[in-house]
Amino acid sequence: MAAPALLELTRLEVAYGGIHAVKGIDLIVRQGELVCLIGANGAGKTTTLKGITGLQPVKAGKIVYDGADVTGKPAFQLVRKGLSMVPEGRGVFGALTIEENLAMGAYSRRDRVAIKQDIERVFGLFPRLKERRKQTAGTLSGGEQQMLAMARAIMSRPKLLLLDEPSMGLAPLMVQKVFETILTIAAEGVTILLIEQNAKLALEVSHRGYVMESGTITLSGDARQLLSDPKVREAYLGEAV
Repeated sequence: MAAPALLELTRLEVAYGGIHAVKGIDLIVRQGELVCLIGANGAGKTTTLKGITGLQPVKAGKIVYDGADVTGKPAFQLVRKGLSMVPEGRGVFGALTIEENLAMGAYSRRDRVAIKQDIERVFGLFPRLKERRKQTAGTLSGGEQQMLAMARAIMSRPKLLLLDEPSMGLAPLMVQKVFETILTIAAEGVTILLIEQNAKLALEVSHRGYVMESGTITLSGDARQLLSDPKVREAYLGEAV
């Protein structure tokens, strides 16, 4: 029996500045899944995440998260319900130390002992951050900032983690480390919706995938099947079919 849906988008439409970026999409992420949303630049992937998280007003449609209609709910309320996002471009607090950034990730929590335990847990996932715990985030490399952004999101103890282009601008070895960590987080029971331009890598680590083009979902299904689909291979993997 399929796991219950943790996130369900129904006919979701999102527009900004006169641009109709998301045009009535349906998408489901079930508890325990790692689902990817792939597509070219400008396809509407990031706007979809902004609509889910309340950072961009929804024009039409419905967002159901953890059994409740959260359409139009502000971001801070969703974080408290266990929905967290690592934004494109990382968005770390450059003037704060690594430890202070992690504390910001736990701002809505009051369980001080558990917060300390979680800080040690993320330092276990990202040993490089532990080595630099007193260093300001603005002095970190791009890969280290990506690690910090993910660690900060984990500090909120999310049920659902939204990742927006985690490999962008990173060296290949750092991309590998980031995706190994994504798999570790998923194995610990966190449900993940991954937005990623590296379609091959995204589909290789995911259970299911969606392909987005010009604001609409054009393909969806088992990630392995999408990986071998001629249309996906030609359009996103650079392979002649």
